[in-house]
Amino acid sequence: MTGGTDGHAEDHGRVYQSRGDQHITEHHHYGGGQPERGGPDSVRRPAVGRCPVALRDRSEVMERLRASVGSERGGQVYVLHGMGGSGKTAVACALFDEVTRAPGRVGLWVNAADRVSLRAGMLAVAADRGAGDGELLAARNGLRPAADLVWNHLDRSAEPWLLVLDNTDEPEILRDGDWLRSSPRGTVLVTTRRAGPRWWPGAELQHIGVLPREDAALVLRDLAPHSGTAEQAARVADRLGRLPLALTLAGGFLSHQVIDPWTLDAYGDRLEGDEGVRLIDRGAETLSGADPRQLVRLTWQLTLDAFDARGLKEAPALLRLLARFAAEPLPLALLNHPGVGAVLPRARTETALRALLDQSLSELVDAAGTRCVQSHGILLDSVAAATTADLVPALDTAAVRLLDAAVPAVPDAGPHDARLRVLVPHALALLRRTGAPSAADALSVAARLAVALHRTGDYVSARETARTAADLGQRLLGAEHRAVLAARSRAGRALFRLGRYTEAEGLLRTVREAQGRLFGADDPDTTDTGYGLQLVLANLGRREEAVALLRETVGGRRSALGPAHPLTLRARASLLEMLPAAEVVTEEGGALLALPSECERHLGPDHTVTLGARHNHAWALYLLGRHEEADSGIASVTDAYVRRFGPEYPVVLAARQLLSRTRAALGHREEAIALMTDVVERRARGLGSEHPFTVAGRNLLDAHRSGRRGP
Repeated sequence: MTGGTDGHAEDHGRVYQSRGDQHITEHHHYGGGQPERGGPDSVRRPAVGRCPVALRDRSEVMERLRASVGSERGGQVYVLHGMGGSGKTAVACALFDEVTRAPGRVGLWVNAADRVSLRAGMLAVAADRGAGDGELLAARNGLRPAADLVWNHLDRSAEPWLLVLDNTDEPEILRDGDWLRSSPRGTVLVTTRRAGPRWWPGAELQHIGVLPREDAALVLRDLAPHSGTAEQAARVADRLGRLPLALTLAGGFLSHQVIDPWTLDAYGDRLEGDEGVRLIDRGAETLSGADPRQLVRLTWQLTLDAFDARGLKEAPALLRLLARFAAEPLPLALLNHPGVGAVLPRARTETALRALLDQSLSELVDAAGTRCVQSHGILLDSVAAATTADLVPALDTAAVRLLDAAVPAVPDAGPHDARLRVLVPHALALLRRTGAPSAADALSVAARLAVALHRTGDYVSARETARTAADLGQRLLGAEHRAVLAARSRAGRALFRLGRYTEAEGLLRTVREAQGRLFGADDPDTTDTGYGLQLVLANLGRREEAVALLRETVGGRRSALGPAHPLTLRARASLLEMLPAAEVVTEEGGALLALPSECERHLGPDHTVTLGARHNHAWALYLLGRHEEADSGIASVTDAYVRRFGPEYPVVLAARQLLSRTRAALGHREEAIALMTDVVERRARGLGSEHPFTVAGRNLLDAHRSGRRGP
């Protein structure tokens, strides 16, 4: 871990700092050691639905790329840059397809549009190249550098590879963690709208511009061969700025007119009715030219007009709804919800989606093992910009409802779920698009998504999601809005899990002070932040302050939520761990030691809080010298953890470590040694042999072997 002090985890989350014997009281049970569902498989194919029918006017760049990939030299980084819709991804897709069809080389595809997607994709690359579950889990938990893990496995790859980093329009995120590197084992291909050389030191840059007139006309004729002559196609291509995306949408429209087919001349005449606007593509550092959003608007508007003429008014409505989200794969399940009825009849959603697919306005893709719909970013930008103000409130409300239904209502500990990360760009895009009336609801959903990520152990994604959501929400709601403060609090909790204790303390103190002043000391948001803050204080060596704050949290939650609420019981369970043995016996008049039974009565035997209380209870019994009771209790908890999370997760190893202590205390030394040997081996594989967690386990193993009581 990194932070103000260096420490290592023992038993059920206890940390022994170099500056004093302190404790972490939040269990490591927010995730599972299961392989990431849908992750590793997804990097083996482009997340773009389908490659172009024919790649026009890209022969020169394709030859250069083929030569580089086929040279077996490796170590090259190529950057394809150009305005949105110019076909950068199409070139990358075509090369990827050629590489993967030939034997002996692997293609790996990562969406690098945002930090969360980039990190998830690169960890999936590591899994594909042989990283073990323990290593991946440690990287997601922030216990080892994720980029180092990925590139170590890429460097050791048995097969040469092509790695595509697609949609890298914010190249600064590559520097956060040093994600972009070179390797003698493969070639890296980046697509981006940002061409500044400062972003790509040592890389070879290739501009992808609009098509020459003849090739642009061929794109239209590839898609709609019976709509007109080559010269007619060229005139329409000129009107569309010869932008591949606009040409593709136009060709898709023309090819699907059956009853009353349009000619290219008729299509071009309609385009001439709009003068257009000459702008530079947002974010592109390329030659000036027609704004692709304007060109695309001219194209898709004709398609939408045709939908209206055919009585398919639901298709434009669905496209406007999709434009509230990101240009990333959107799970189809979101559209199968009653909330869509605020925008279009739910029974007509299937028909509307098929119309968009037929006209090439959207496509079906797979992400994290989930069927999704995806549309081009320039298309969605242009649709959003053209949406009239009177339609926006209903669209925002519907989008928030759909996303709200997709995020767990009460996020719980569980196996790592890659499907949660698919929702992150959409939650943030909705916050960017939405107006003030829906901003608070959208921010609350994004914060709950951050909680869900946190509770599956993906602390880096949780922090990034909460921090970005808070920044976006603050612009509309102000710094002291309840939802903004709650999101900041979640970011602070994630900082703590990443070991950045000093930053976490500063952020959580600031948030708690504001919440207490605005909402009161016993408000659930205030006590939630207080609970996170006491975890940080314990790891900074301020035990008395932490215990006092924890007791305040218990009192506040009891008052506001009631004694049987899971959050109240969880805070009380933390007292079982934090208090010395003598105080555990007297706390709450002795009632604290009966907490596991109370949790089971209110929540059930398999609830996360019940398992945590039983774990802490076993530790307290061990400190009290009641070793047989502690041994029986922690053995049962260990079995439950393994069933739920798998064998590699930190809380499982922590429980086994405590079990080794109770086994040794009862005289079963050989069993204690076997348990700790397994713990140390698993930590060494996941974290490395010199990580403090591994060293702590090795010290206890040495104590078992020598017959001493463990440290």
